Amino acid sequence: MAKVPAPYSQKMSLAGAIIPVASLVILLALSYYLFGDEASSGPNQIALLFCALIASFVALFHGFQFDELKDAVVDSVSTGLHAIFILFAVGSLIGTWAMSGTIMAMVYYGLQLLSPNYFYFTTVIICALVSVSIGSSWTVAGTIGIGLMGISTKMGLDPAITAGAILSGAYFGDKSSPLSDATNLATAAAGSNLYTHIKENLWTSIPALIISLALFWWLGEPGDFVAQGTLTSIEQHYDITLLNFLPLLLVLGLAMIRYPPFTTIFIGALAGGLFAIIMDPDKVIGLAASPALPYSLEVIKGVWIAMSNGYVSVTGDPSIDALLSRGGMGNMLTTIWLIMTALAFGGVVEKAGILDRIIGPILHAAKTTGALVLSLVSTAIATNILAADQYIAIVIPGRMYRKSFRQRRLRPEVLSRAVGDSATVTSALIPWNSCGAYMAATLGVPTLAFAGFAFFNIVSPLLTILFAVMGWRMLTMTDHKPERIVLPDDEQEA
Repeated sequence: MAKVPAPYSQKMSLAGAIIPVASLVILLALSYYLFGDEASSGPNQIALLFCALIASFVALFHGFQFDELKDAVVDSVSTGLHAIFILFAVGSLIGTWAMSGTIMAMVYYGLQLLSPNYFYFTTVIICALVSVSIGSSWTVAGTIGIGLMGISTKMGLDPAITAGAILSGAYFGDKSSPLSDATNLATAAAGSNLYTHIKENLWTSIPALIISLALFWWLGEPGDFVAQGTLTSIEQHYDITLLNFLPLLLVLGLAMIRYPPFTTIFIGALAGGLFAIIMDPDKVIGLAASPALPYSLEVIKGVWIAMSNGYVSVTGDPSIDALLSRGGMGNMLTTIWLIMTALAFGGVVEKAGILDRIIGPILHAAKTTGALVLSLVSTAIATNILAADQYIAIVIPGRMYRKSFRQRRLRPEVLSRAVGDSATVTSALIPWNSCGAYMAATLGVPTLAFAGFAFFNIVSPLLTILFAVMGWRMLTMTDHKPERIVLPDDEQEA
């Protein structure tokens, strides 16, 4: 009896790969057209989940099994648990810091020290210095970033530009600090040495930072900001001292000694609650609103509410109340919903080889070094869009292009630098990516609103392409004799 050919091929066809990608583009564009800034509050999640189903049907048609696609979704969503728990911790931290006066202290002293003329410029520098010190853009945004957003609001500055300045400084450190997870992951994926990578990374990072600083200086609004009225209002409702910075200093200290981000931020949230009980118990009791309870239980309930549902300010000053009525784990659930649906879609896309099928022909056609790096940058950005996770966008292109870079005798640091310049920084510009969703939830500005002002994140991939096209710092294996690079067993040459 003749053998019946299998009706399906395990290899993904180009048409099959295009269908879920085109569906994603169309549905997300329609979502933003119909719902505007509210698209991330539910409509995008529906679009992503529907696209995950489309991708699953395409994969099933090409011979994949339902169980392996289900496992891929579970595995992909599980990679986002780290980000989800950090989001929970940040929600609690915002709630207790609003109640304890830590956020208000940052605003109070910032109004006295900063000016609209150079506020955006200074914001970049402050965030860059802190991010290099602690190696985490998320911690920077979730701590001093919140205070800087408050200062910006009080000065009447554009919150989208402020958020872009925060990201520009924060991601300079995230791709340049030896303490950064993203930096270490990029070097591991490319097989490069960490400190050699950081040195080469500065060739593109410093020019990108200088360009960003110049643009933010130009965007500074002329004229002096008269802060006295706002300062007087703050003094009427808060007894602000330098002690209010203790929770912030605790978080930065724990981050510098490499405590895990969730632990660091959650301890900071607890410290904010304890500080509020000690320094301003009336606000804690007012939030609890349970006079029948003993004092000890009433203050515990107040801190508990701030951490779970957020703090509600009732000073009577509309501007202060709007600034401080925020936080809580519950207010992060919409963002977490977005991350989970995006990762579900990304899991199916990765398992079915959809991204590989689209990018493969592009990689094969890259005949010059400039075309190769352009292909890598495009792949990194596409992975950030489709997989919705920064770490996946670092690892997949890093591994995918490793052989091609070696064939051209390019140093591993050239690959890791290009990965950092593209995958690390562009993750925050995608609304449904875990990084973009986190920044929007933490800073209170929609991703698409601040994306155009995150100059460092935009300039970095352009510079790495320019360097490749012009042949600048495209080090080859014969340029110097570096330390031996140890490759995984499956990549070592016989």
